Amino acid sequence: MSEDAGQMLVIYDDPSDQRSLSLDETSSTEESPYENRLSLETTNDAVPYIGQRFATHDAAYEFYSEYAKRCGFSIRLHRTEGKDGVGKGLTRRYFVCHRAGNAPVKTINDSKPQRNRKSSRCGCQAYLRISKVTDLETVEWRVMGFVNHHNHELLEPNQVRFLPAYRTISDADKNRILMFAKTGISVQQMMRLMELEKCVEPGYLPFTEKDVRNLLQSIRKSDQEDESIDLLRMCRNNKEKDPNFKFEYTLDSNNRLDNIAWSYASSVQSYDSYGDAVVFDTTHRLTAFDMPLGVWVGVNNYGMPCFFGCVLLREENLRSLSWALKAFLGFMNGKAPQTILTDQNMCLKEAIAIEMPTTKHALCIWMIVAKFPSWFNAVLGECYNEWKAEFYRLYNLESIEDFELGWRDMVNSFGLHTNRHIANLFALRSLWALPYLRSHFLAGMTTTGHSKAVNSFIQRFLSAQTRLPHFVEHVAVAVDFKDPAAEQQTMQQNLQNICLKTGAPMESHAASILTPFAFSKLQEQLVLAAHYASFQMDDGFLVRHHTKLEGGQKVYWVPQEGIISCSCHQFEFSGILCRHALRVLSTGNCFQIPDRYLPLRWRRISTSSPAKLLQSSSSDHTEGIQLLQSMVSTLVAESTKSKERLNIATEQVSVLLSRITEQPVTPQGAHDISSIHRNL
Repeated sequence: MSEDAGQMLVIYDDPSDQRSLSLDETSSTEESPYENRLSLETTNDAVPYIGQRFATHDAAYEFYSEYAKRCGFSIRLHRTEGKDGVGKGLTRRYFVCHRAGNAPVKTINDSKPQRNRKSSRCGCQAYLRISKVTDLETVEWRVMGFVNHHNHELLEPNQVRFLPAYRTISDADKNRILMFAKTGISVQQMMRLMELEKCVEPGYLPFTEKDVRNLLQSIRKSDQEDESIDLLRMCRNNKEKDPNFKFEYTLDSNNRLDNIAWSYASSVQSYDSYGDAVVFDTTHRLTAFDMPLGVWVGVNNYGMPCFFGCVLLREENLRSLSWALKAFLGFMNGKAPQTILTDQNMCLKEAIAIEMPTTKHALCIWMIVAKFPSWFNAVLGECYNEWKAEFYRLYNLESIEDFELGWRDMVNSFGLHTNRHIANLFALRSLWALPYLRSHFLAGMTTTGHSKAVNSFIQRFLSAQTRLPHFVEHVAVAVDFKDPAAEQQTMQQNLQNICLKTGAPMESHAASILTPFAFSKLQEQLVLAAHYASFQMDDGFLVRHHTKLEGGQKVYWVPQEGIISCSCHQFEFSGILCRHALRVLSTGNCFQIPDRYLPLRWRRISTSSPAKLLQSSSSDHTEGIQLLQSMVSTLVAESTKSKERLNIATEQVSVLLSRITEQPVTPQGAHDISSIHRNL
């Protein structure tokens, strides 16, 4: 070791204490290139020195830590001598730079994944040594050794705050983070809210996003078995409070929670009215608990998403998915949906065939389109958007022959012959023949706007970041939550005057019965019907576009019985008559759409009369609420068309409200009122 280097190492060392760290013996023989910066930056700050006194060893640690933070490094406890409560107790402590020592050799275990994270340790020699001294029965700690030698670059002030030693989450901040996590907001949103609360610039909190995620992860993994016990306890408590709350679960061979599914009373009521077409979305994963998440959702008569049920699975296999579908049917009193839309999942396809043999299974196009970027973005590059637009154009073609030709041209022009995902799109080609998917309807579930609405609804509770029972609680809040934007959209539908585009009697008849959302879909078909020609044949009608000489759809109409059907099967899957059937009705001088083709799920008011409702049993309570809701919606829509109507409605409603408030409220009546408020 050179003379200069040796002098630098011991210049602050107390000669009375010859014991030194092993770090000193292996220090570099060259003077640190970072000494000049240290001396310049700490000239006007308190610098540790030999003989400096502290009341406690913790006070010495805090002082050295603050000094290190100003200089651009952090410290850690290296070694202690003595032990509290034994002999003389703790007598000496060594604090070293966080980069002191060398990285320990890792033992390789092939059975466990290796992180292979590089160590920051580089044998740095900086340290502070303190010893306990008793002087006239006064105990204090004195600095007995101090070396300021660093063999690594020191951090800038805007970098040092990222060192783990200076990233701390206080108890108050932890409570705040847990409260935010329970509401389901993202970690990024938590950070931004706390920055605003503390009035600090973005990125200058005393902790990072990674620290918050680690905190939440540590809480989730504290005791997974207790999580399952608490979850089942919460479900049982919900069942005691509300007998109509439904849940099912299975245990594995070790008596641990395997799968669990649940639904709410309001969800069962919604399913009874709007469960004809259901989306079973299994594309999400509850990453906090490493469990696949399945959500059953539908769309009501105003085109808004409604929740039917939820399931958490340990494994996404045939056995688990079959159990989930069976549990869902149990919740819904054995009533299977007419149509169920899912992602491309072979296990789910097989499970539906087993558990719901009468249900029509279709692939939900927006779930598949969501995978397009990962499939084709890298392959197509800048041409991806052009390819996607061409796909949608082909998807909406009227003729299957045109679709086939366009499909071949698209594959050839974009050079996708060898792409492994093209097989998935060839599977989509067969979907063209399923008009209920090709139509932009199917209970409002295939349009981009409604797919975003459903995804937004799921994300409302999917982002819950706390314990598993809290996730179930958050789902309940999301189900009961009335989205102001959705309610405003419904109100605007009712307030807007309906514009008739064709002037046909069928159009005005449908406008008086259907909700604005459903009527707009039927109106699209009525406008398109004018572009089609119908030809009567021996067994029905052939309907095709006026520009086509071949092809078309077969329509069968029995006027005496009011029955009409089309080979495109759009009504069977969407509840709205297709352009082909409407063209035949118009040709046959039919001025009103047959009542059976204006289904209850799309009407403003159900067909049950008020007199019949008064005589109905409690089991018909849901229908009564829907009737009242439809009547109120129609009342608002009709009353706002003129000032005179509005004045009459206001006067009559005031009288009616007075009569209602005079009536006594029974326990059942109280339940009814609360149910009405939830549905309005």
